[in-house]
Amino acid sequence: MWEQIRSNKIKSVWLVAGMGALLLGMGYLIGEVFFDSGIAGIILASIIWLIMNLVAFFQGDNVFLSISKAKKLERSDHPRLFNIVEEMKIASGLPKMPDIYIIDDPAPNAFATGRDPNKAAIAVTSGLLQRLNRDELQGVIAHEIGHIKNRDVLLMVISGIMMGAIVLLADLALLYLIFGGARGGRRGPSGGGGQGQMIILIVGIVFIILAPIFARLIYFAMSRRREYLADASSALYTRYPEGLASALEKISSSTKVLSSAKRATAPMYIINPLHKPGIKARDLSSTHPPTSERIRILRSMGNSASFADYDRVFRQVHKGGGGVIPQSTLAGAAGLVEARGESVEEKKPEKIEKLERAREVSDLLEKLNRYTALACNCGAKFRIPPDFKGSSIRCPRCGTINPIPGR
Repeated sequence: MWEQIRSNKIKSVWLVAGMGALLLGMGYLIGEVFFDSGIAGIILASIIWLIMNLVAFFQGDNVFLSISKAKKLERSDHPRLFNIVEEMKIASGLPKMPDIYIIDDPAPNAFATGRDPNKAAIAVTSGLLQRLNRDELQGVIAHEIGHIKNRDVLLMVISGIMMGAIVLLADLALLYLIFGGARGGRRGPSGGGGQGQMIILIVGIVFIILAPIFARLIYFAMSRRREYLADASSALYTRYPEGLASALEKISSSTKVLSSAKRATAPMYIINPLHKPGIKARDLSSTHPPTSERIRILRSMGNSASFADYDRVFRQVHKGGGGVIPQSTLAGAAGLVEARGESVEEKKPEKIEKLERAREVSDLLEKLNRYTALACNCGAKFRIPPDFKGSSIRCPRCGTINPIPGR
């Protein structure tokens, strides 16, 4: 996928330049409209542009993880998850194991972030761990590993932060306009200059309103192609396209809303966390391709899990359009990559497996949230939340007063 990696690096440069030009244009017009000085607006926009780029490159991943309320995991916290990530790291040839985070939210979803394959992270929700079986979870992790491998993560971090800067600047300008800043900041029109100033004012207001929309369209249009490539990567790394297809089906059917998701972070997730179940968004403002289409492509690959087979099915679905896999990758790819069958570990009865996953996730969250484990002499067990104020607790079974350790 070296061609895709090179393409993403070039896109990152153009994105920084393009978003910067949009930001500077906004700055000039804001300066003219509100401060009678386009230069002052350009200086302000330049400072914002520089700061945002530095933040995106050096701390962008931490910003996204913090916004998402993600907590870092250690191997002992969830061995099964670490084992799956390690398997996909080896299958993809990543040089370093990504850091693993969990988001305490029942909505199933996941995303990858980072600067490059040597500094990357994968975040999954507790709902994802509880709802997906091993094959499905492996498909999702492989999809996120694909984003890291293809250098999508830096591109999307820069996109999200730069879009946030443009939206912030536009919102501030509109607030200033609403509260009369434009009237107070402009000199009264005199002679022929008044008409020219009025034109600048109108153009400035239109630009302030449209610039964030244009930025979002660029951002969203780029994110859709990434998802197809990551789906193809997942099929190749796992050699089991059905795993990801089934996972996408479960995630998209969930009616739970991811509370920590924002408009700027939505394209980072494997499925748009802001989507409304039952509504298929196909327009330019959609952050992701239609999920039903992604599932259809994966399930039409048959007994092959290769890039070539994914590209062939993609072309059949998108009749008259081009493929999604770079030609250099197809030319250098090996022949048929035979798909495997379902994992042996998935032969447990479904009810037992679901109970095990629920208990596994519950124990993990209690540990991360620093719950205190307590057992009464009668056999009852308690989980004391960290914000519990008392120094003891009454057993609801036998009535015994049990002191809480360390209080």
